[in-house]
Amino acid sequence: MSSRTSAKIVWHVTECLQLALLLEVSAYPKPGNVHRTVDFEKTRYEHFMASAVAVVPHLKHATEQGIMIYSGKISPKKARIGRIIKNAATSVSMWQSGGNTLLGSMILLSPIAVAAGMTLASGGAFSLIKLRENVNVVVETSTPVDAVDVYDAILTAKPGGLGKAPKLDVTDPASRQRILDDNVTLLDVFKIASVYDSVASEWVNNYPITFDLGYPYFTQQLEKTRDINTATVHTFLKILSEVPDTLIARKAGLSRARVVSAEAMRVLEMGGLTTSSGRTLLWSFDKKLRDPKHELNPGTTADITAAVIAIGILGGYRP
Repeated sequence: MSSRTSAKIVWHVTECLQLALLLEVSAYPKPGNVHRTVDFEKTRYEHFMASAVAVVPHLKHATEQGIMIYSGKISPKKARIGRIIKNAATSVSMWQSGGNTLLGSMILLSPIAVAAGMTLASGGAFSLIKLRENVNVVVETSTPVDAVDVYDAILTAKPGGLGKAPKLDVTDPASRQRILDDNVTLLDVFKIASVYDSVASEWVNNYPITFDLGYPYFTQQLEKTRDINTATVHTFLKILSEVPDTLIARKAGLSRARVVSAEAMRVLEMGGLTTSSGRTLLWSFDKKLRDPKHELNPGTTADITAAVIAIGILGGYRP
């Protein structure tokens, strides 16, 4: 492959994923989350804009690693996916002062970037099936060093609702050495976390919410409404309605997360952004989730929605 072709692939994937991040945070009203018309007290819309700029070098590097894997220059294990996530978290913290904005999104998008590099380097028409196969290769070959790097990323980002894990707790300094001594890979760590975190569950189960639930609904909504904002908000609501948000569950309990999911389903049943009654209910739902402690912030759903948009753009969608 020529250097020109390689560079073209790298920038194509990077721009696709950056656009996904920008579209996701811009969609409004995305209930309980920062969007283009509503901020949190300490985390604002512009913080997400800055973060989307900050992660560009790391999305680029991830894609380059994918091309090198396809070319046989490195093995998938050498992609160093954990370092990519860690470096992205560091850059995000340097570019803005709004706290954690993109950790969950980058945990999901980093393997997608590597996989997209692998997929596009093979030539021919872009294939979502092949992309998903390559994502699985990336996550299955993660290493203990990747796990330690992601622990560092988590401590840098300081995500809300972290709590204490029963095993290999991220806030316990001894966990890192146990990970290395016991040869615990990043995938192993996410298997532990998958019972209480949907982002980790996506890793472990080859992104079922992203590919099987979110993406088909997103493309259906684009065809139906011809509007990216409506398609994004409705996809967010669809995911939230069927998968209780694990960030809410960790902060406010699973029963409350299930109530929020039922309310999201009700908004969709009323037509969401496509009807007057749906819009009224949607704005009311958004206001209801904005408690002062942000316990009802469906942040995990937003991360997965960004991944859905990313594969849609990689597949050819343009606003």
